[in-house]
Amino acid sequence: MKAYIRAASCISPQNTFGDSVFLSDVVECTGTRLRAIEPDYKTFIDPKLIRRMSHIIKMGVATAQDCLSKANVEMPGAIITGTAFGCMEDTVSFLTRIVEMQEEMLPPTAFIQSTHNTVAAQIALMLKCHNYNNTFVHKGVSFENALIDGLMLLNENEAKNVLVGGTEEMVDTGFTILTRLGLYKRHPISNLNLFAEESKGSISGEGAAFVLLSKEPSNQNMAELSDLKIFYKPKDQSAIEQQVNKFLSANNVDIADIDLIITGKNGDIKNDEVYKNLANSIFAGKALGNYKHLCGEYPTANSFALWLATNCIKNESVPLIVADGDIKPKKILIYNHYQNIYHSLTLVSAC
Repeated sequence: MKAYIRAASCISPQNTFGDSVFLSDVVECTGTRLRAIEPDYKTFIDPKLIRRMSHIIKMGVATAQDCLSKANVEMPGAIITGTAFGCMEDTVSFLTRIVEMQEEMLPPTAFIQSTHNTVAAQIALMLKCHNYNNTFVHKGVSFENALIDGLMLLNENEAKNVLVGGTEEMVDTGFTILTRLGLYKRHPISNLNLFAEESKGSISGEGAAFVLLSKEPSNQNMAELSDLKIFYKPKDQSAIEQQVNKFLSANNVDIADIDLIITGKNGDIKNDEVYKNLANSIFAGKALGNYKHLCGEYPTANSFALWLATNCIKNESVPLIVADGDIKPKKILIYNHYQNIYHSLTLVSAC
């Protein structure tokens, strides 16, 4: 299955939204948590609605609207989102009020907007879109499953174009819990020096990224989403290598044809061991790029990686903050894993 990426939009801890020049002004942050740089939402959302929207809903709606605008599409054939944590801000708010108000006279707004499909639903409500609408909540491969669903719809001629996005927000309560569980570092570090030291934990991130997938070839297409594969809990390094080789072979692509491999390296010593071993085996001698020092670690961070790869191919260049050297990529392989449980391979090519 393959599709063309007509447009892509992203809100992240970097200046990636709107007409910003592609990663020309990299934002450095010292700490353990990267926060999204938010635009003026009044450009995309009715001010009367903004005050009732949580952080993730505003990010998702604005990014989706911007993506459709760039593609010159008013009504998508389907809206599909992926999120692992969902609307954490509203969830925490509702649960807190249950305790504070002793389970009586609870205002319903936070509960209504706490469900994981709120972002996709809100996009559809604003567009008055009655087409296919779905949200995937599959932990570390939520966005990838949303992409697969979109590719299947296009392949079965159920839609001419599909709006697919990955959204995630981080709130204080969630950040504290995940830090205690060891996902994030216990000491402040510059995101630009994330890979300079080997220690436990990564840095937290958040953001929203949407792409508009189309089956129709056009000179407006940014790139081609050639294929996508997910796999679960590989036994060892050899099993991962077999999955990579099978994926490339199924697409009649040799590892030598790949111009850039973008990995999900995140600064956690245990997490990065997988990428380090691959760099010394089947990825040896290949140009390797990283992205989680720019957006942070979160379950749908691969949506940022797809936005990044799409723009690298469209601009025929790779920012030095991503990978060293003068690379003009035609084929990019994205390999990401989340806690060495959920693994995904994404092949993005020039049209």
